[in-house]
Amino acid sequence: MKARASIKAVPRKQPVLDAARRVLRIEAEAIAGLIDRLDGSFEKAIGLLFECKGRVVVTGLGKSGIIGRKVAATFSSTGTPSLFLHAGEALHGDLGMLAAGDVLVAVSASGETDELIELVEAAKRLGVPLIALTARANSTLGQASDVVLDIGVKEEACSLNLAPTASTAAALAMGDALAVVLSERHNFQPDDFAALHPGGRLGKKLRRVESLMHAGEDTPRVLPTAKMPDVIYEMSRKGLGLAAVTEANGRLLGIITDGDLRRVMQKRKENVLGLRAADCMTKNPVTLPRTELAASALRLMEEKKITSVLVVDAAGRLEGVVHVHDLWNLQLF
Repeated sequence: MKARASIKAVPRKQPVLDAARRVLRIEAEAIAGLIDRLDGSFEKAIGLLFECKGRVVVTGLGKSGIIGRKVAATFSSTGTPSLFLHAGEALHGDLGMLAAGDVLVAVSASGETDELIELVEAAKRLGVPLIALTARANSTLGQASDVVLDIGVKEEACSLNLAPTASTAAALAMGDALAVVLSERHNFQPDDFAALHPGGRLGKKLRRVESLMHAGEDTPRVLPTAKMPDVIYEMSRKGLGLAAVTEANGRLLGIITDGDLRRVMQKRKENVLGLRAADCMTKNPVTLPRTELAASALRLMEEKKITSVLVVDAAGRLEGVVHVHDLWNLQLF
């Protein structure tokens, strides 16, 4: 067995932090350089994407393919149906992923990648509009495209000016610009984002109150005529430190909390148990609709210095209770 050749240590040409700063500066300048190049072509690209009846199919090969995967994911997460089509695999069975009604977004700095050009020819036969992200508008890809977005850079961040670094950063930024502007055109809202991100930290922040509230038999509620022993029993049984006071049809009238009980007992030393719920309740309690975001509910509780919020429908009927502990468990902040 041959001994592994020793690797000679190469003297550093530049201090580590200076080298890192140079990389970040070059990539930042590459992205900033795209701003002044935005013109009617970008608007046309957004128009094609907005009118798309199918999916936005992003394609590329090599490092451009990796960028394409991320761009497709950004489209999907911001409300635009999208998928990534590997340019090489497309020529070996995956071309069926592309269909009439789609829009093809092709990422290639050179615009001359063989597999990509063959894929473009197939897309043209299907009548699929083509948006190219390339550094060479006069390349084969550029000339075949309906829209060309210039992602050219002056230099790569690689010290040899070879490895795709600044160019991939520019391509990624341009792809993000397309996805975000398109989502704004579609009026994509936080509720839409929540529906597409049910898991993870983002999903937790965007969960709605209705998924966390204590509802049905778990909701502590009493009628306004209920005597205080029954009110206290209901509060203890449900364990939320409160009881909602409602009419028989469910319309909310007020709330009785542990704090309300203490204050009543301090004011009236005698015959407290003979009082009715209506005598002790706080009218017009803080409420939320079931569609409110959990993060907003927690913020409201902290502002009002309360531990629970009643959830009501549009007619003011009680639907449930959300407790601060339910929100803290989500680790929203």
